[in-house]
Amino acid sequence: MRKIAILFFLFNSVLLFAQKQVSGVVKDNSGNPLPGVNILEKGTNNGVSTDVDGSYKITVKEGASLIFTYIGYDTVIRLANSPQIDVSLSAEGGQNLDEVVVTGSRAAVRSNTTSALPIDVLSSKDLTSTGQATFDKALQYKIPSFNTVQTPVNDATSLLDPYEIRNMGPSRTLILINGKRKNLSSLLYVQTSPGRGETGADISAIPTDAIERVEILRDGASAQYGSDAIAGVMNIILKKNNNDGSLTVRSGITSEGDGEMLGVSLNNGTTVGEKGFLNYTIDFSKVNLANRPGTVDAEGEAGDFGADIADVQSFLARHPDARNINGSPETAAAKFLINGGNQISETTNLYYNAAYVYKKVNSFANFRTPYWRPLADDPYLNNFFGNGDAANPSYDGYGPTFEGDLNDYNGTLGFKTTKNGWNTDASVTVGGNKQIYIVNNSVNRSDIVDADGNNVYRENSPISFKPGGTSFSHVVGNIDVSKLVTDKISIGFGTEFRSENFTVIEGDKASWDGTGADSFAGNRPENSGKWNRYNVGVYLDLAFDITKDFLINGTVRHEEYSDFGGATVWKASTRYKFLDDKITLRGSVSTGFRAPTLHQIYTQKITILIRSRTRYPNQRYH
Repeated sequence: MRKIAILFFLFNSVLLFAQKQVSGVVKDNSGNPLPGVNILEKGTNNGVSTDVDGSYKITVKEGASLIFTYIGYDTVIRLANSPQIDVSLSAEGGQNLDEVVVTGSRAAVRSNTTSALPIDVLSSKDLTSTGQATFDKALQYKIPSFNTVQTPVNDATSLLDPYEIRNMGPSRTLILINGKRKNLSSLLYVQTSPGRGETGADISAIPTDAIERVEILRDGASAQYGSDAIAGVMNIILKKNNNDGSLTVRSGITSEGDGEMLGVSLNNGTTVGEKGFLNYTIDFSKVNLANRPGTVDAEGEAGDFGADIADVQSFLARHPDARNINGSPETAAAKFLINGGNQISETTNLYYNAAYVYKKVNSFANFRTPYWRPLADDPYLNNFFGNGDAANPSYDGYGPTFEGDLNDYNGTLGFKTTKNGWNTDASVTVGGNKQIYIVNNSVNRSDIVDADGNNVYRENSPISFKPGGTSFSHVVGNIDVSKLVTDKISIGFGTEFRSENFTVIEGDKASWDGTGADSFAGNRPENSGKWNRYNVGVYLDLAFDITKDFLINGTVRHEEYSDFGGATVWKASTRYKFLDDKITLRGSVSTGFRAPTLHQIYTQKITILIRSRTRYPNQRYH
């Protein structure tokens, strides 16, 4: 027993000897201390940040390397061969290939050149250099596989432009903020736009000036992150700087002299206590209407609407564009975001972030021309949209509006701890999106009479309607654990619990009764309601550096949905470097699954399209 005790003591002494403490100060080229610099032990999740004086202290293994990263500065790697390592960072800007990325692996984090799969990394300077007013439009100029489109005359789609990655719809790409799931929008795209039948997160709601960098994995990642990562993952890393700020003013106008844009954004940071930071962003913007209706063909209009060609030509002589308003809508937005953290102890860090966005959009339906909605069919229209004089009507058609109010919020609170080489990340994330619609300058043309034989609508119709809307919210809990088992093997495992709620908000009766409001009928009672589901997922990730050049990585995941059932998926990836790291070969093979969103399961909507009166003489037209 004495020999065993001695051997045990010697074994623990060796383990203690294998660890060493390194401290130092990080400054910029001018000698100013840099607080908030990330220092990471290479190949592990063991890391700290510099305090307000630029000082740091970290315990690492013998022979380890330290990676120093700070937004807007070159990344520096130093061998931990001294107890005192002071570092000077150069403010070069841009993204260094050796900078650590946190997307694409659930085990040990890696640099961009050593990851098993290629990660697109965009810095804040990359985004602002595009000159675009919103984050989604900036991505379109930097990521070839990313596409987003503004779609005029598409009702609620005007509130939230659809986007695609790798030609797959928005609900196939998982959006993360600081590694945590962002909530979906409540909108399901039902119009003829990209992403039709899909829903996605509102990435335009994220202020560009709040973003430190964006990491995009353009590869199926259901095994690593869940079913909605089947096209890839976009991880938005927020700024952490606490000693400086910026004020950005954006302005622009189209070549046609419309669509004026004005925006102002403030990003700033401050310290919280001795070892905490808080970075915040406030963003306001206003974009005016840009109208590109084009010229309407008289013969085509007459054929489509079964109208007299002389009536059509008379109207188009006065209004060649048929008074349509087709283009980017008028939009006003206010965005607020905070990102913070605090070192509670030498082994535990608290982190948090939260955002709120309000957006108001004014757009228009197709104009109801007098040969489309003639007074001969509906003489009461002159009372609403003309002068009311039956002998000399001034009615010349009407243009319904589509107006929307959007509220989007998200927040995360979590803790990261390191103990005995085990890195644990536990967090709770909440988020939601709500959209309420208004239709003005329209009528309900239904032939519905009351008990006294009077028309409920038509001449008694309101001209302003509240068609209802939609809302979505979720609560997500995550526990992620990882460890560098040996110099060559790392392991990661964890679980996620998610509860989701989707609501279709009923419109006022006048908006849906009969044929409903002309242009956009409201949500009917039988199509409205509230629905909920939950799912639980668990995963295991193993990475093995066979040599310094050859890496293999495998992940398996199982998820159970309360309404969809379960699925087990896997992914294997590899990386091989040769010619002194000048060439890197990467590849992966994986299985995946796609659980439909609550929106896709429960949304029901009746949409009446414009059709030719010549071919469909009894058809009502929206």
